[in-house]
Amino acid sequence: HTYMAAEALEKAGKAMDIPLKAETNGSGGAKNVLTAEEIAAADGIIVAADKNVETARFDGKRVLFVPVSEGIHHPEELIGKIVEKQVPIYHYSGAVETTDTAKNESIGRQLYKHLMNGVSHMLPFVIGGGILIALAFLLDDYSINPANFGMNTPVAAFFKTVGGVAFNFMLPILAGYIAMSIADRPGLAVGFVGGSLAAAGTSFATILDPNTAAIPAGFLGALLAGFVGGYFMLGLRKVCDKLPDSLEGIKPILLYPVIGVLFMGLFMCLVNPIMGAINNGLIAFLNSLGGTSKILLGAVLAGMMSIDMGGPFNKAAYVTGTGAIATAAAAGAAQGAIEYQMMAAVMVGGMVPPLAIALCTTFFKKKFTQDERKSGVVNYIMGLCFITEGAIPFAASDPLRVIPSCVVGSAVAGALSMFFGCSLMAPHGGIFVFPVVTNVLGYVISLVVGSLVGMLLLGVLKKNKEQ
Repeated sequence: HTYMAAEALEKAGKAMDIPLKAETNGSGGAKNVLTAEEIAAADGIIVAADKNVETARFDGKRVLFVPVSEGIHHPEELIGKIVEKQVPIYHYSGAVETTDTAKNESIGRQLYKHLMNGVSHMLPFVIGGGILIALAFLLDDYSINPANFGMNTPVAAFFKTVGGVAFNFMLPILAGYIAMSIADRPGLAVGFVGGSLAAAGTSFATILDPNTAAIPAGFLGALLAGFVGGYFMLGLRKVCDKLPDSLEGIKPILLYPVIGVLFMGLFMCLVNPIMGAINNGLIAFLNSLGGTSKILLGAVLAGMMSIDMGGPFNKAAYVTGTGAIATAAAAGAAQGAIEYQMMAAVMVGGMVPPLAIALCTTFFKKKFTQDERKSGVVNYIMGLCFITEGAIPFAASDPLRVIPSCVVGSAVAGALSMFFGCSLMAPHGGIFVFPVVTNVLGYVISLVVGSLVGMLLLGVLKKNKEQ
């Protein structure tokens, strides 16, 4: 979405004959960064983002805060507001400055942005670690010692050890960056500690009696730690603002970390048994699913990946999948566990929309303009690489036909993936992680059938375009 919004804004600026420079701050870091001179000379700034950004440098400029989707769908309107001076002057207050400055943002959207900040920082750890762990199983010899599968050979042990270290950072990173999104830097340490305690399952009972079995709070516990820790630190900062100015220097190096970490330790020790019980209940429920229930779960998760193609529904399904494999990894679940099957359904559901559209532009050419057919070819690559967002331009231009077709195709693929018992320990990668999918033939069949169903539905629903 980051790069699609940047491209849309740049194209709109060029079409309107208005000089525009788009800085991107995606998963690869900040690129095309605005200089101080460019900011000073600008008529205004458009911040199109779904996570918090640094805004002190824009003090005294007209700044428009919008979701990233607005940058994709309404770039001309945003530029027009800046040019016509419909945007107020922004003044940096010195507090935690975020895109929440937009007055019309709902509480739900703010929570979503904090969650996405945690998820975006978590993904490199869970993707890198998950793929290395999956490779360990691929390279190991099950017959040597089934109970030690994944660690039987030196090569497999290396991949599993390194992957496990990376994967174990998942929950602390998630909680830490959620808390940081809410409370800025003072929230980072508190969130990290909370996420680590959630992963360890530390409680007052385990501290008083070392023989008591710890029950990890898992993904849900880390989410709770991130949000509670973040809002606690936000409140603590407001309380500390009333202290004398002479104490300003010791706040970030003494008061914030000591009080914050102490609170988080007490809180997590109190709630970990509860969250652990909920976590175990979910695992038991998932393991009890079979037959129709399991297939329906796969269809729902995969279908959600196509509803908004990178938006909240898509992210909810994806976070569910990554959370499931985190839970399975913490519990030492076997390679074909239901949690890994959920991730397989999520990924195949996200691959279908671009592929269905690409196939439709190839076999139903009259339904698309020449430009759409050209961009449709790119969606073959997008789909195979598990980049669902490649379908967005087509969905935006004809949502009533494209979205239902893609949702049905994805749901079919997810249902088939569950039916064939396909599982995936890596939360990303597209065709590049197919070698580590269990029952890869069934997975390929699921992807092909789902893509063809989506293509046929779209071909039937869409009307011919005048060329």
